[in-house]
Amino acid sequence: MTMPVATEIVSHAAHQLGLAATPTFALMAWMTAISLPDMTMCSGASAFVPFNSMALMYLLMSLFHLPPWMKLLAARLQRPSTPLIQPEGN
Repeated sequence: MTMPVATEIVSHAAHQLGLAATPTFALMAWMTAISLPDMTMCSGASAFVPFNSMALMYLLMSLFHLPPWMKLLAARLQRPSTPLIQPEGN
């Protein structure tokens, strides 16, 4: 494997990892919010708050990792005829 190919592979992996963060944190926020109703006894939060502090943290982390999705959407809107994933060999 030559150096430019290795750099391209690492760059592609970093891009994919950046795209994976937002849905992962959003899922973690949702799972934390719905699966821990008894945690409100241990926290200072009211039972009427729909999510605890951990769910809020995951939600914020999901929002902070949203820019790669926004860049992908912006690029897709500028060039609607291009596929989202380039076929190998191009």
